[in-house]
Amino acid sequence: MPKLLGIDYGKKRTGIAETDDLQIVASGLTTVETDKLWQFLEKYMENNEVEKIVIGESLDLEGNPNAIEKEILKFIEKFKKKFPEIEVVREDERYTSKMAMETMIKGGLKKKKRRNKAMLDQVSAALILQSYLYKK
Repeated sequence: MPKLLGIDYGKKRTGIAETDDLQIVASGLTTVETDKLWQFLEKYMENNEVEKIVIGESLDLEGNPNAIEKEILKFIEKFKKKFPEIEVVREDERYTSKMAMETMIKGGLKKKKRRNKAMLDQVSAALILQSYLYKK
């Protein structure tokens, strides 16, 4: 069964998560610098079968798009052209950073590791993807 890929898109870094082969559990995969995201995705797609990607929808507390949303929409447009066979879905990402931090604390990560923003982005991507899986 093909995997699902979760993306927490950011200006500097992008967190990436993937499902297991049965699409039951989302796990953080990596964090890449956003300017190297296309290189990562091309290599990943060569080596893995992906059914769809779940990209965080960046909204404020009232449900309005945040500033980064324009860049996310440009990314999605380019992604659909480059990988037309892969479905793109959106998942509300409000509170994922806070939930990611709480998850790392509950998971016993030491304070020094929790300061690692790349880890936070990766966990956020996993939460976005897992949220989608719960609704599936």
